[in-house]
Amino acid sequence: MPQVMRRSRMREGLPHPLGANWDGLGVNFALFSANATKVELCLFDDSGETELERLELPEYTDEVWHGYLPDARPGTIYGYRVHGPHAPDAGHRFNHYKLLLDPYARAIVGDLKHGPEVFGYVLESGDDLTFDERDSAGHMPKCRVIDPAFTWGRERSPSVPWDRTIIYETHVKGLTKRHPALPEEMRGTYAGLASAEVVAYLRNLGVTSVELLPIHTFVNDQFLLDQGLSNYWGYNTISFFAPARRYARNPAFAFSEFKEMVARLHDAGLEVILDVVYNHTAEGNDKGPMLSFKGIDNASYYRLLPEQPRYYINDTGTGNTLNLAHPRVLQMVTDSLRYWATEMRVDGFRFDLATILGREPYGFDEGGGFLDSCRQDPVLSAVKLIAEPWDCGPGGYQVGGFPPGWAEWNDRYRDTIRAFWKGDEGQASDVASRLAASGDLFDRRGRKPWASVNFITAHDGFTLHDLVSYDDKHNEANGEGGQDGHEHNLSWNHGAEGPTDDPEIIALRERQKRNMLATLLFSQGTPMLLSGDECGRTQQGNNNVYCQDNELSWMDWTGVTEEGRALAAFTRKLIALRQNFPVLRRARFLNGALNEELGVRDVSWLTPSGTEMEDGHWDDPHARCFGMLLDGRAQATRIRRPAGDATLLLVFNAHHDVVEFALPEPPAGQRWLLLVDTNKPDLDEPEPFAFGHPYLVTGRSLLLLVLHPEAGGRSILTAARTALLAGTAPPPFPSEG
Repeated sequence: MPQVMRRSRMREGLPHPLGANWDGLGVNFALFSANATKVELCLFDDSGETELERLELPEYTDEVWHGYLPDARPGTIYGYRVHGPHAPDAGHRFNHYKLLLDPYARAIVGDLKHGPEVFGYVLESGDDLTFDERDSAGHMPKCRVIDPAFTWGRERSPSVPWDRTIIYETHVKGLTKRHPALPEEMRGTYAGLASAEVVAYLRNLGVTSVELLPIHTFVNDQFLLDQGLSNYWGYNTISFFAPARRYARNPAFAFSEFKEMVARLHDAGLEVILDVVYNHTAEGNDKGPMLSFKGIDNASYYRLLPEQPRYYINDTGTGNTLNLAHPRVLQMVTDSLRYWATEMRVDGFRFDLATILGREPYGFDEGGGFLDSCRQDPVLSAVKLIAEPWDCGPGGYQVGGFPPGWAEWNDRYRDTIRAFWKGDEGQASDVASRLAASGDLFDRRGRKPWASVNFITAHDGFTLHDLVSYDDKHNEANGEGGQDGHEHNLSWNHGAEGPTDDPEIIALRERQKRNMLATLLFSQGTPMLLSGDECGRTQQGNNNVYCQDNELSWMDWTGVTEEGRALAAFTRKLIALRQNFPVLRRARFLNGALNEELGVRDVSWLTPSGTEMEDGHWDDPHARCFGMLLDGRAQATRIRRPAGDATLLLVFNAHHDVVEFALPEPPAGQRWLLLVDTNKPDLDEPEPFAFGHPYLVTGRSLLLLVLHPEAGGRSILTAARTALLAGTAPPPFPSEG
């Protein structure tokens, strides 16, 4: 025990709010633990290296240990030592020799130094029933009390409607680390993401919402560090309230730098969505380290095997599963979400392995405690909530199973669209469902098309460029003998594995990228782009870069090829078309039924001969070309919007050969205008099409046409021209230096 340096003036304080909270006069400390027998607050010097004092929290109320320290101030460095039974077979792993992080800490200082000292048992023995008496303080990061004051000024959330939302999934460091226009100290940081140069690029592209891979404080895995690698993605959380210091210019002010980033992105009209990991922590299984929750109250924070509570339920595949069935753990997660939504002003959350959050002891329940908590909460019900609706536990696949108010990643969309453009047989019927926002999965309980978050690529898997360039994954750099990463990629190299100088292969790959981007942005639902897909970013065939914090994963701004620049311009045009034509983002699911009052169908599906698709056509395994006719007159809307009633025709041709497609006969006084042909990406003016001649649809290509009155229809023509012009200006890519 270190020598006490000063007399304690600890008072009883309050059991709420949890965490370390400064009130202008002192700091109230409150820590939940139902099974502890004593809690000590440990104070450290400003470096976090020397322990100055241990103060026993004097009061215990409703399973919360608490005390008030009048001489504590913002900047105070602290941690906890928690006493209690050492009984792993009963689920209790208390060890007061181990310094523990406050689950509610708003700021973390220092880094975890791996070693046997941070384990609650004698690591060398391999027996987690043993008790280790080595002090872990010298190896542990510490908590720091903050002053939350920040001048937000005129900052306002953009509050982008769901139907206009276009998500851009990216990484704070990966997007900015190689940007040559940024000073070195800003690269890879919150400030770099909020820089004028990066913001200008995002606005120019047209996305509305930036979804960041995890920025909650996380730790690196020892087995990665031993290989000279690190946890790049960040799915290894140890603090649900503290922003990661590694993305701050000044680590001591990570929380304020994060706030400034949010303010600047909001000022540019961009939403901030956080990828959050509330399903597990960095403490692993029974053989994992003791960093926080395990030593505070293992039996409360984690789901343990009922018959053998020494061991953890592992529905996450990471060793442990957070126990959201416990009211205090549920409170911690919802408190964390409210903190980020109010104090840090983020606009939404994407929940990693979200099925776990809805799993009760008896299984997944869309009316489970956490999901119900979000629905009724006035703060959380007002932000964007996006589920990754699967995990590796029993009944873990729940796409379409979340309650109203939630959006969900739709992997059925990803796999179907990949298979279709790859040329796989028997995809037509499923493709139609995915284009129509997967109503077979989501059209229930009043949910809307935006509930389907459509994506073709994400951080986990191939980039779009690699999807069309590799048949197989190439993960050798990960040091796992090629055993990691998905095997079922539905990718196609188009004739050469990896880079090639064959002009025909390159041209086909580029057209396939355009096909998939156009499909994504013209589908009903909410589109999500993976950062860099718009300009041909490659990971050299690695489909699992979770440990590659290097140039393999970072955006190569100055290495963007001419094809990549052209693809970025094309993507901007697609986004502008989506935003200018509301029929591409309807508020209701398409059903194809005849509206007797209007005499129109919201959607009609057409064969290449111009007839309506019937069961035989859908069942034909060789059907790879069809049309999707969207009649804008069928939209239910109270407000007349520009181009709001435009009728659009999409044609998809996944055949390798040209297909003659007979366009529907336009009403008298109207004509078809071609807006997009992925075989002619440079189209910058609506191109009239003379009815009566079939359109020759290039093999593996996509068309978008609009029906335009020859007299009037100014809003439709204006919307089309505005969108097409968006693809003519060069994207703002920086040059070296």
